Amino acid sequence: MAKRLPPAQLATLLRDAITRLNRRVRQTRPVGDLTATQLSALISLELAGALTPRELADIERVQPPTMTRIVAKLEERGLVGRTPHPTDGRQVILAVTEAGRDMLDQIERARDEWLASRLAELTAEERETLSSAAEILRRIARA
Repeated sequence: MAKRLPPAQLATLLRDAITRLNRRVRQTRPVGDLTATQLSALISLELAGALTPRELADIERVQPPTMTRIVAKLEERGLVGRTPHPTDGRQVILAVTEAGRDMLDQIERARDEWLASRLAELTAEERETLSSAAEILRRIARA
């Protein structure tokens, strides 16, 4: 039976464990792929749908010139496309291309495979505990 911790200590323990696991999962991607910054921008764009470069820069919390360089690299690889803004001729709309979605799918599969292989090393009881914890963490995240 696990030791019962006060909420503040448990919060610290969970935050540290989640941060470390998240960092390790993020590092798991096919060799030679995108930088972490490019991947983050691509994921943000996929989640948000079509955005202007400024909107994407705001989401990613970077300056517009930095986002211009990031988007240029993604466009070079055919992962992001531009279309004219429907109401503002000075603007463009960015969207993830089919190749970009394929890249995100490939990265997600690599991450899932890595995590599944780590989970396979655990006992059935440990996996059951993690399954319960995952549901609890989902509930906390929704609050």
